[in-house]
Amino acid sequence: MEKTVIQMEALLGKTIPNLEIPTVDEQRMKTMAALLRDPYPVHWDKDANKVLGIGEKVINQGPLNLSYIVNMLIHWQGPTCIRRLKAKFLKPVFGGDNVVAGGKVIEIIDSSSSRVLCEIWLKRGNETVLSGEAEVTITNQE
Repeated sequence: MEKTVIQMEALLGKTIPNLEIPTVDEQRMKTMAALLRDPYPVHWDKDANKVLGIGEKVINQGPLNLSYIVNMLIHWQGPTCIRRLKAKFLKPVFGGDNVVAGGKVIEIIDSSSSRVLCEIWLKRGNETVLSGEAEVTITNQE
């Protein structure tokens, strides 16, 4: 369904529904490390992290953190909505952390093709651990 300019303008400033990850799962980090053939022990070895001086928790992989953003956008607008995604990894996410993926519409790119630009983020409490932008095709304005 084609959106009118008025309908698209109503999206400016709209908050994307959050996606909460209540607990970042350490076992998933180990699985992801195996799948990615990632030998870096910070993702699966707490003792190595103690030796490195970075604490007693394992660190989530960047692709898993980014997947929380992707899943948030897909839950909002469907599996084919993402056209472009840029992200900065600002701080590590640790095993056991509670994180929330969120965003908001900041620009109408093209009303005729229903494309918008969204500010996106992943937060742990009030701390932003990932930030960026996503170009999204709007398929559902609810």
